[in-house]
Amino acid sequence: MAHLLIIDDDDLFRPMLRENLEQLGHTVTEASNGKEGLARYASAPADLVFTDLIMPEKEGIETIIELRKKWPDIKIIAMSGGGRGTATNYLKTAQQLGAKYTLAKPFSNDELVAAINNMLPAKES
Repeated sequence: MAHLLIIDDDDLFRPMLRENLEQLGHTVTEASNGKEGLARYASAPADLVFTDLIMPEKEGIETIIELRKKWPDIKIIAMSGGGRGTATNYLKTAQQLGAKYTLAKPFSNDELVAAINNMLPAKES
């Protein structure tokens, strides 16, 4: 299975997503904002990064840009529940800046599995 990094400031959502991913057999690292996520990725690169878009310290869009600049081949799934705008607008922007897949919160376990399978080679997922 794969090593996954979750970057999300929601202290209820992040552990729930971690648990779902671990039940699927993945190893998971967590970060509560983009700044922390960049540091975690630099010290232990993940096969796939999940990042929320609206966060303190460093928002997801900034995080995606910086991750892509430093690691051009990184695999990123952007997640958003919206914020002040709609989730669709934020997710479109994230995709234009380098997220290869997007998930609008809340998403189902089936959508989560489909996203992982879309992003990772069959041997890893």
